[in-house]
Amino acid sequence: MAGKTGMGAVKRFGPRYGRNLKEKFAKIESSQRKLHKCPYCNFVKVKRTSTGIWECKKCGAKFASKAYTVSKFPTVKKAVEI
Repeated sequence: MAGKTGMGAVKRFGPRYGRNLKEKFAKIESSQRKLHKCPYCNFVKVKRTSTGIWECKKCGAKFASKAYTVSKFPTVKKAVEI
C-alpha cells in the first residue's frame, strides 16, 4: 500500500482532486506561507496577513501586493504615524 509521503500540506485532501491539481496547490501554498523580502528594509521578514495584504515583522510596514507572493514594487506605501 502506498504511503502519503512527500506531499506536505496537501495530504489533507487524500485521494481526491488528482495529483496535478494537488501539486499546483502545494506549490502556491508553500510560496504564500514562506517569509518574503521586505521592499522597505530588505530583510526576509514579510508575512502574509490576508489576501494581498503583507506585513514586515521588522520595520512594521504594511502594504498591498500580489495575493500569493510579494512583488518588487508595492502598491501602497507605509502609513505615517501622527
